[in-house]
This record gives sequence, C-alpha cells and structure tokens, in this order.
Amino acid sequence: MDHTVKAFDEDITQLRGLIAEMGGLAELAISEALTALVTGDEELARQVVERDKKLDELEAQVDAMAVRVLALRAPMADDLREIVAALKIGGIVERIGDYAKNIAKRIGRIEGRSTFEPLTLLPAMGEIAAEMVHDVLTAFAARDPIMAREVIERDDKVDAFYDSIFRNVVSHMVENPKTISSAAQLLFVARNIERIGDHATNVAEMVHYSATGTYPGDAEA
Repeated sequence: MDHTVKAFDEDITQLRGLIAEMGGLAELAISEALTALVTGDEELARQVVERDKKLDELEAQVDAMAVRVLALRAPMADDLREIVAALKIGGIVERIGDYAKNIAKRIGRIEGRSTFEPLTLLPAMGEIAAEMVHDVLTAFAARDPIMAREVIERDDKVDAFYDSIFRNVVSHMVENPKTISSAAQLLFVARNIERIGDHATNVAEMVHYSATGTYPGDAEA
C-alpha cells in the first residue's frame, strides 16, 4: 500500500513538473511575442513560433501521463480532482502558447510602428495577462484557491484594456485610412491577449476546483 501511495505521489510530482515546464514556456512566449511586437524583431517572433512545438509535445506528455495514472491508480476524491485538473490545465496552457504564437505571426505585418499610438497600450495589457498566467500556475503548484480567485478578479482589467484599445484603434483607422491594414493586425493582437487572460481565468477555476471541490461561483452561492 505504501509503495502504491509513493508511486502515485511521484506521478503527481511529475505531472506538476510538466505543467510547470509548460507554464514557463508559455510565459516566455508571451513575453517575447510582446517584445517582438514593440521592437519589430521578426527573428525573435520566428523563434516564438518555432518553440511552440515544444509546448505541443509537453501537452501530449501530460495527456498520456494523466490517462495512465487514471487507468493504473484509480484515484479517488482529491487525487482524482488533481489529475483531471492537470489534464485540463495542460490543454489550456497549450492554447495560451498558441495565442502567443499567433501574436508573433503578426509582427511582420505591422507598419509605421513608431507613430502607431495604440501600440503603446498593448504591452501593458499583455503584462497583466502574462502575470495572470504566472500567478495562476503558482496557485496550481501551491494548491492555493485564494490566489486562484485573485487571478479571476484581475481578468476585468484585461477586458477593460481590450475595450479601450479597440476604441483607440478604430478611431485611429478612421483618422488614418492608410493604417487600416496594420490597425487590423493590432486588433487581432489585442484579441489574442484578451483570450490569454480568459484562459488564465479558466485555469484558475480548475485550480480552485482541484483544491476545494467547488468552482468559485459555487463557493459564492
């Protein structure tokens, strides 16, 4: 029995390690995609796109390991929630990486970078979203439902930024019709950052469920 428990604990530790590695790569991808956006560094953007394959590989490892643990260990209650959460979080973090990759793919299509005022708002929005990703993965590692709830509350800031940027970019397009193509790329980037915030919120909900057995909305009801 002790051997089985020890083996299960080792499996959980390994799963958490894979999720942490995925989180680190996703955070790096967001950071570098935003740096490339501001500087116009297409080589850095290319590296972000290329590195996304590693995230896909890690997600496949998380999936395979979670399924194996479910089949071999037949976990109950808290342990079952932990495995299910890891399985879902792996998929969400992989999608966060995809959004960073999508941002990187737009870098070469934005012209007039130095005079494009809406561009100055995007890094601040991206920073909040990136911090949400970092903090929610810290919450997962610590099984901390309070930290998870704090991440969820921060999503409103990202949404407010998106609304502000949307209005700003649209008015810029109207006043400067020649910038419509580049402005459309910026709207796409802003939308991807907003989705990163949404996905960090989804992870936070899973962390809360894994730690407490309830979703944040259930706890308030």
